[in-house]
Amino acid sequence: MGLGEALSIGSALAWAVAVIIYKRLGETLPPLLLNLLKNLLVLGMLLLSVLALRTPLPHLDALGVGVTLLSGLLGMAAADSLYFAALNKLGAGRAGILGNLYSPFVIVLSVLFLGETMRPLQWLGFVLVSLGVLVVGHAQGQAAAVDRARARRGFIQGIAAIFLMAVAIVLIKPWLAGQPLLWMVLLRTLGGLLGLGLVFTWRRQSPLHCLRGRRLRWPLLLLAAFIGQYVAVLLWVGGYKYAPATVAAILNETSSAFIVLLAALLLREPLTPRKLIGVSCTLAGVACLLLA
Repeated sequence: MGLGEALSIGSALAWAVAVIIYKRLGETLPPLLLNLLKNLLVLGMLLLSVLALRTPLPHLDALGVGVTLLSGLLGMAAADSLYFAALNKLGAGRAGILGNLYSPFVIVLSVLFLGETMRPLQWLGFVLVSLGVLVVGHAQGQAAAVDRARARRGFIQGIAAIFLMAVAIVLIKPWLAGQPLLWMVLLRTLGGLLGLGLVFTWRRQSPLHCLRGRRLRWPLLLLAAFIGQYVAVLLWVGGYKYAPATVAAILNETSSAFIVLLAALLLREPLTPRKLIGVSCTLAGVACLLLA
Protein backbone atom coordinates (compact mmCIF):
# COMPACT_ATOMS: atom_id res chain seq x y z
CA MET A 1 0.00 0.00 0.00
CA GLY A 2 1.42 3.37 -1.03
CA LEU A 3 1.37 6.49 1.15
CA GLY A 4 -1.35 8.14 -0.94
CA GLU A 5 -3.63 5.09 -0.71
CA ALA A 6 -3.13 4.82 3.07
CA LEU A 7 -3.92 8.52 3.54
CA SER A 8 -7.09 8.23 1.43
CA ILE A 9 -8.41 5.29 3.47
CA GLY A 10 -7.54 7.11 6.71
CA SER A 11 -9.44 10.15 5.47
CA ALA A 12 -12.50 8.00 4.77
CA LEU A 13 -12.41 6.61 8.32
CA ALA A 14 -12.04 10.08 9.87
CA TRP A 15 -14.88 11.44 7.75
CA ALA A 16 -17.15 8.53 8.75
CA VAL A 17 -16.64 9.44 12.43
CA ALA A 18 -17.27 13.10 11.64
CA VAL A 19 -20.54 12.43 9.78
CA ILE A 20 -22.08 10.92 12.91
CA ILE A 21 -20.97 13.94 14.97
CA TYR A 22 -22.07 16.51 12.37
CA LYS A 23 -25.51 14.90 12.20
CA ARG A 24 -25.90 15.51 15.94
CA LEU A 25 -24.63 19.09 15.69
CA GLY A 26 -26.89 19.82 12.72
CA GLU A 27 -29.93 19.27 14.93
CA THR A 28 -29.28 22.61 16.67
CA LEU A 29 -27.06 24.60 14.28
CA PRO A 30 -27.95 25.80 10.75
CA PRO A 31 -25.55 24.62 8.00
CA LEU A 32 -23.82 27.97 7.32
CA LEU A 33 -23.19 28.69 10.98
CA LEU A 34 -21.95 25.15 11.64
CA ASN A 35 -19.61 25.41 8.66
CA LEU A 36 -18.26 28.80 9.80
CA LEU A 37 -17.57 27.61 13.35
CA LYS A 38 -15.79 24.43 12.29
CA ASN A 39 -13.67 26.31 9.74
CA LEU A 40 -12.63 28.90 12.35
CA LEU A 41 -11.65 26.12 14.75
CA VAL A 42 -9.72 24.29 12.02
CA LEU A 43 -7.91 27.49 11.02
CA GLY A 44 -6.71 27.89 14.61
CA MET A 45 -5.51 24.27 14.68
CA LEU A 46 -3.64 24.69 11.40
CA LEU A 47 -1.98 27.95 12.47
CA LEU A 48 -0.76 26.33 15.69
CA SER A 49 0.56 23.35 13.68
CA VAL A 50 2.39 25.55 11.17
CA LEU A 51 4.02 27.58 13.95
CA ALA A 52 4.89 24.56 16.09
CA LEU A 53 6.42 22.61 13.20
CA ARG A 54 7.96 25.70 11.57
CA THR A 55 6.59 24.59 8.23
CA PRO A 56 8.27 26.42 5.33
CA LEU A 57 6.14 28.69 3.18
CA PRO A 58 4.78 27.25 -0.09
CA HIS A 59 6.36 28.33 -3.37
CA LEU A 60 3.25 29.51 -5.17
CA ASP A 61 2.79 32.25 -7.72
CA ALA A 62 -0.28 34.49 -7.72
CA LEU A 63 -2.20 32.01 -9.88
CA GLY A 64 -1.39 29.13 -7.51
CA VAL A 65 -2.54 31.10 -4.47
CA GLY A 66 -5.72 32.12 -6.26
CA VAL A 67 -6.52 28.57 -7.36
CA THR A 68 -5.90 27.24 -3.84
CA LEU A 69 -8.20 29.87 -2.31
CA LEU A 70 -10.83 29.13 -4.96
CA SER A 71 -10.56 25.41 -4.18
CA GLY A 72 -11.29 26.17 -0.53
CA LEU A 73 -14.17 28.48 -1.42
CA LEU A 74 -15.80 25.79 -3.54
CA GLY A 75 -14.92 22.76 -1.42
CA MET A 76 -15.13 24.10 2.14
CA ALA A 77 -17.59 27.00 1.93
CA ALA A 78 -20.08 26.04 -0.77
CA ALA A 79 -19.79 22.23 -0.79
CA ASP A 80 -19.68 21.69 2.99
CA SER A 81 -22.62 24.05 3.61
CA LEU A 82 -24.69 22.29 0.96
CA TYR A 83 -23.72 18.88 2.36
CA PHE A 84 -24.71 19.86 5.91
CA ALA A 85 -28.06 21.07 4.56
CA ALA A 86 -28.56 17.77 2.69
CA LEU A 87 -27.55 15.84 5.82
CA ASN A 88 -30.26 17.60 7.82
CA LYS A 89 -32.93 16.90 5.20
CA LEU A 90 -32.00 13.33 4.21
CA GLY A 91 -30.21 11.84 7.20
CA ALA A 92 -26.82 10.13 7.11
CA GLY A 93 -28.07 7.13 5.10
CA ARG A 94 -29.54 8.93 2.13
CA ALA A 95 -26.80 11.53 2.13
CA GLY A 96 -24.32 8.65 2.00
CA ILE A 97 -25.90 7.39 -1.21
CA LEU A 98 -25.05 10.66 -2.92
CA GLY A 99 -21.41 10.12 -1.97
CA ASN A 100 -21.32 7.48 -4.72
CA LEU A 101 -21.28 10.33 -7.23
CA TYR A 102 -17.95 11.62 -5.91
CA SER A 103 -15.53 9.22 -7.59
CA PRO A 104 -17.37 9.28 -10.97
CA PHE A 105 -17.22 13.08 -10.90
CA VAL A 106 -13.50 13.04 -10.00
CA ILE A 107 -12.71 10.36 -12.60
CA VAL A 108 -14.44 12.26 -15.41
CA LEU A 109 -12.83 15.55 -14.41
CA SER A 110 -9.38 13.92 -13.98
CA VAL A 111 -9.54 12.22 -17.37
CA LEU A 112 -10.72 15.44 -19.03
CA PHE A 113 -8.39 17.92 -17.34
CA LEU A 114 -5.48 15.99 -15.75
CA GLY A 115 -4.85 13.38 -18.44
CA GLU A 116 -5.15 10.45 -15.99
CA THR A 117 -6.19 6.94 -17.05
CA MET A 118 -7.58 3.87 -15.33
CA ARG A 119 -6.28 0.27 -15.60
CA PRO A 120 -8.77 -2.62 -15.98
CA LEU A 121 -8.19 -3.82 -12.39
CA GLN A 122 -8.78 -0.28 -11.15
CA TRP A 123 -12.06 -0.12 -13.07
CA LEU A 124 -13.06 -3.40 -11.42
CA GLY A 125 -12.21 -1.89 -8.04
CA PHE A 126 -14.27 1.18 -8.89
CA VAL A 127 -17.29 -0.98 -9.78
CA LEU A 128 -17.00 -3.08 -6.60
CA VAL A 129 -16.59 -0.04 -4.34
CA SER A 130 -19.54 1.72 -6.00
CA LEU A 131 -21.66 -1.42 -5.72
CA GLY A 132 -20.73 -1.81 -2.06
CA VAL A 133 -21.55 1.75 -1.06
CA LEU A 134 -24.81 1.61 -3.04
CA VAL A 135 -25.86 -1.50 -1.13
CA VAL A 136 -24.84 0.07 2.19
CA GLY A 137 -26.54 3.35 1.37
CA HIS A 138 -29.76 1.59 0.35
CA ALA A 139 -29.78 -0.36 3.59
CA GLN A 140 -29.35 2.82 5.61
CA GLY A 141 -31.81 4.87 3.59
CA GLN A 142 -34.73 2.46 3.92
CA ALA A 143 -35.60 3.73 7.40
CA ALA A 144 -35.51 7.41 6.46
CA ALA A 145 -38.86 9.19 6.37
CA VAL A 146 -38.89 12.66 4.82
CA ASP A 147 -41.49 14.35 2.67
CA ARG A 148 -40.91 14.41 -1.07
CA ALA A 149 -40.35 18.15 -1.45
CA ARG A 150 -37.83 18.21 1.40
CA ALA A 151 -36.12 15.11 0.02
CA ARG A 152 -35.94 16.65 -3.45
CA ARG A 153 -34.24 19.77 -2.09
CA GLY A 154 -31.88 17.61 -0.07
CA PHE A 155 -30.88 15.51 -3.09
CA ILE A 156 -30.27 18.61 -5.24
CA GLN A 157 -28.14 20.15 -2.48
CA GLY A 158 -26.27 16.89 -1.93
CA ILE A 159 -25.51 16.34 -5.62
CA ALA A 160 -24.29 19.94 -5.93
CA ALA A 161 -22.09 19.47 -2.84
CA ILE A 162 -20.45 16.30 -4.17
CA PHE A 163 -19.83 17.88 -7.57
CA LEU A 164 -18.21 20.96 -6.03
CA MET A 165 -16.00 18.75 -3.82
CA ALA A 166 -14.80 16.94 -6.95
CA VAL A 167 -14.17 20.21 -8.83
CA ALA A 168 -12.28 21.65 -5.84
CA ILE A 169 -9.82 18.76 -5.50
CA VAL A 170 -9.21 18.33 -9.24
CA LEU A 171 -8.65 22.09 -9.47
CA ILE A 172 -5.89 22.06 -6.84
CA LYS A 173 -4.27 18.73 -7.83
CA PRO A 174 -1.59 20.22 -10.18
CA TRP A 175 -0.44 22.62 -7.43
CA LEU A 176 -0.08 20.02 -4.64
CA ALA A 177 3.19 18.43 -5.76
CA GLY A 178 6.21 19.76 -3.90
CA GLN A 179 4.21 22.09 -1.65
CA PRO A 180 3.94 21.87 2.19
CA LEU A 181 0.71 20.03 2.92
CA LEU A 182 -0.17 22.05 6.05
CA TRP A 183 0.10 25.37 4.20
CA MET A 184 -2.01 24.14 1.28
CA VAL A 185 -4.78 23.02 3.63
CA LEU A 186 -4.48 26.30 5.56
CA LEU A 187 -4.87 28.33 2.37
CA ARG A 188 -7.89 26.24 1.39
CA THR A 189 -9.41 26.92 4.80
CA LEU A 190 -8.85 30.66 4.32
CA GLY A 191 -10.62 30.37 0.98
CA GLY A 192 -13.52 28.62 2.68
CA LEU A 193 -13.80 31.34 5.33
CA LEU A 194 -13.63 34.01 2.61
CA GLY A 195 -16.52 32.35 0.81
CA LEU A 196 -18.60 32.08 3.99
CA GLY A 197 -17.87 35.74 4.79
CA LEU A 198 -19.17 36.72 1.36
CA VAL A 199 -22.36 34.70 1.91
CA PHE A 200 -23.04 36.28 5.31
CA THR A 201 -22.37 39.74 3.83
CA TRP A 202 -24.68 39.09 0.88
CA ARG A 203 -27.41 37.93 3.27
CA ARG A 204 -26.73 40.94 5.54
CA GLN A 205 -26.40 38.59 8.49
CA SER A 206 -24.02 38.74 11.41
CA PRO A 207 -22.59 35.42 12.67
CA LEU A 208 -22.66 36.83 16.21
CA HIS A 209 -26.35 37.63 15.82
CA CYS A 210 -26.99 34.09 14.55
CA LEU A 211 -25.20 32.69 17.62
CA ARG A 212 -27.32 34.70 20.05
CA GLY A 213 -29.52 32.48 22.19
CA ARG A 214 -27.99 29.23 20.93
CA ARG A 215 -26.45 26.70 23.25
CA LEU A 216 -23.23 25.48 21.66
CA ARG A 217 -21.88 22.03 22.48
CA TRP A 218 -18.22 23.06 22.34
CA PRO A 219 -16.67 19.66 23.20
CA LEU A 220 -18.63 18.01 20.37
CA LEU A 221 -17.89 20.91 18.01
CA LEU A 222 -14.16 20.76 18.78
CA LEU A 223 -14.12 17.00 18.25
CA ALA A 224 -15.95 17.32 14.93
CA ALA A 225 -13.62 20.07 13.73
CA PHE A 226 -10.51 18.13 14.73
CA ILE A 227 -11.53 14.74 13.30
CA GLY A 228 -13.80 15.82 10.48
CA GLN A 229 -11.73 18.70 9.12
CA TYR A 230 -8.23 18.92 10.60
CA VAL A 231 -7.43 15.19 10.43
CA ALA A 232 -9.75 14.18 7.58
CA VAL A 233 -8.84 17.05 5.26
CA LEU A 234 -5.10 16.70 5.88
CA LEU A 235 -5.35 13.00 5.02
CA TRP A 236 -7.71 13.75 2.12
CA VAL A 237 -5.46 16.34 0.46
CA GLY A 238 -2.41 14.19 1.26
CA GLY A 239 -4.02 11.26 -0.52
CA TYR A 240 -4.45 13.34 -3.67
CA LYS A 241 -0.88 14.62 -3.37
CA TYR A 242 0.71 11.15 -3.27
CA ALA A 243 -1.77 9.08 -5.33
CA PRO A 244 -3.58 9.56 -8.65
CA ALA A 245 -6.85 11.48 -8.21
CA THR A 246 -8.87 8.61 -9.71
CA VAL A 247 -7.54 6.09 -7.14
CA ALA A 248 -7.81 8.47 -4.17
CA ALA A 249 -11.42 9.31 -5.06
CA ILE A 250 -12.47 5.66 -5.11
CA LEU A 251 -10.70 4.87 -1.82
CA ASN A 252 -12.46 7.86 -0.22
CA GLU A 253 -15.78 6.12 -0.87
CA THR A 254 -14.95 3.45 1.72
CA SER A 255 -16.32 5.95 4.25
CA SER A 256 -19.79 4.44 3.66
CA ALA A 257 -18.56 1.07 4.87
CA PHE A 258 -16.86 2.67 7.87
CA ILE A 259 -20.09 4.49 8.77
CA VAL A 260 -21.95 1.17 8.91
CA LEU A 261 -19.29 -0.47 11.08
CA LEU A 262 -19.01 2.51 13.43
CA ALA A 263 -22.79 2.75 13.75
CA ALA A 264 -22.85 -0.89 14.84
CA LEU A 265 -20.07 -0.37 17.37
CA LEU A 266 -21.03 3.06 18.74
CA LEU A 267 -24.77 3.37 18.12
CA ARG A 268 -25.64 -0.34 18.48
CA GLU A 269 -27.26 -0.46 15.04
CA PRO A 270 -27.67 -4.04 13.74
CA LEU A 271 -25.32 -5.37 11.06
CA THR A 272 -27.86 -6.71 8.56
CA PRO A 273 -26.90 -9.15 5.76
CA ARG A 274 -27.34 -6.34 3.22
CA LYS A 275 -24.89 -4.14 5.12
CA LEU A 276 -22.36 -6.98 5.40
CA ILE A 277 -22.60 -7.62 1.65
CA GLY A 278 -22.02 -3.93 0.96
CA VAL A 279 -19.00 -3.77 3.25
CA SER A 280 -17.56 -6.95 1.65
CA CYS A 281 -17.92 -5.50 -1.86
CA THR A 282 -16.26 -2.26 -0.79
CA LEU A 283 -13.29 -4.04 0.81
CA ALA A 284 -12.92 -6.26 -2.27
CA GLY A 285 -12.83 -3.15 -4.45
CA VAL A 286 -10.18 -1.58 -2.25
CA ALA A 287 -8.11 -4.76 -2.59
CA CYS A 288 -8.32 -4.52 -6.40
CA LEU A 289 -7.18 -0.91 -6.32
CA LEU A 290 -4.23 -1.69 -4.07
CA LEU A 291 -3.21 -4.67 -6.24
CA ALA A 292 -3.38 -2.47 -9.34
